[in-house]
Amino acid sequence: MPNTLMEGKKTQDWVNLILAVCLFISPWVIGFAAETAPTWNAWIVGIALGALAVAAISAFAEWEEWANLVLGLWLVASPWLLGFAASVGAMRTSVVLGLLVAAVSAWAVWGVHHPHAHA
Repeated sequence: MPNTLMEGKKTQDWVNLILAVCLFISPWVIGFAAETAPTWNAWIVGIALGALAVAAISAFAEWEEWANLVLGLWLVASPWLLGFAASVGAMRTSVVLGLLVAAVSAWAVWGVHHPHAHA
C-alpha cells in the first residue's frame, strides 16, 4: 500500500476516533444523560468505535472500516430500533454522528478498492 494511501487511512481513523469521543461525551454535552437507552447506546458504540479506530491507527485492516461502517449505520437506525426517536437531542446526535462515521468509513473502504484515485 503506497505511503500516501496509508496516510489517508490514518486521517480517516483519527476522524473516527474524534467522532467516537464526541459520541461518548454526547449524553452530557447534549443533555440526554438521564435517558437510559440513548446514553448506553452512545457509550457502548463510542467505546467500540474508539477501539476500532485505535486498532486501525496502529495496524490498518479493511475489516475495521467495515465494522465502523456497520456501527455508523446502527447509530442512524438506533433511535427507532431502541425507541428514543422522540428524544430530539439524542436522536439527532445519533443520526448525525452515525452518518459521519458511515461516510468516513465508506470513504476508507472505497480508498482500499480504488487506490489510484488518490494519485
